[in-house]
Amino acid sequence: GVLERSREQLLRQTCEAVVLGVLHPRTAITLLLVPWGPLTPPQLLSCCLNAACMALLDAGLPLAALFCGVTCALQPDGTILLDPTARQEQEARAILTFAIASSERKVLMANTKGSCSVEEMHQCMAAAQRAADTIFQFYRDSVRRRYSKC
Repeated sequence: GVLERSREQLLRQTCEAVVLGVLHPRTAITLLLVPWGPLTPPQLLSCCLNAACMALLDAGLPLAALFCGVTCALQPDGTILLDPTARQEQEARAILTFAIASSERKVLMANTKGSCSVEEMHQCMAAAQRAADTIFQFYRDSVRRRYSKC
């Protein structure tokens, strides 16, 4: 459907922004992400971003930077919730999903559902950039565990 195609384009553009494809001309890279479990679309997008980055990292592809997906829910009272539950998403004024690069915590992609002010979007972006540190630490720990067994 339209939502799936949109999600696919967001994932593709984010991956293309970090993969150093110039080092491997005439090479196709295919990522197959199969979602399962009770994830809502915003959660699914950030989960797919994280899975895509881990897959590219595990495949040993040259990357300009790692990236991660973070979803924020902006509540009616202005509170920002990270990694919201389905119920919190339903109650939210806006849902924002960001792809954050590990280098300088740049925002590679932003996707919004609902309405928020520019200031609120900047606050959500700052919260997502802070949360990215935890996800990048998870990446480091996962890679360390995987390759320390060799």
